[in-house]
Amino acid sequence: MTAEVKLLLDTCCIIWAASDPGQLSRAAIDVIEADSTEVHCSAISCAEVACLAERRRITLDRHWKVWFNDVIEMNQWTVVDIDVAIVQEAYSLPGSYHRDPADRFITATARLHGMSILTADEKILSYPHVATIW
Repeated sequence: MTAEVKLLLDTCCIIWAASDPGQLSRAAIDVIEADSTEVHCSAISCAEVACLAERRRITLDRHWKVWFNDVIEMNQWTVVDIDVAIVQEAYSLPGSYHRDPADRFITATARLHGMSILTADEKILSYPHVATIW
């Protein structure tokens, strides 16, 4: 059976889902928990978690690598690797898009794989060339 929703979590949503679910909207929780949802994360989110932890912008209860792997495994989420097609899409997105490389990779991944991005980020939510949920 094919999932009704292919969902790509932005990095904040990964962190919130694992550590502070109260930060997620009710719609976000519902779509993550739905049996018909296929949940994915971009490999770039691993790099973002590492940077946030190393800069002490987030506090994790274990090394960032172990934390990330445990969260992915525990939730049975799939990590989408970054390939040349995603890099090329990230830097040729249609219209006007902001400069954050991680957001570009997440947006490109969603576009190429037919996913909706779960995000609270206004810059992504307001971009008309990708499906979003919040």
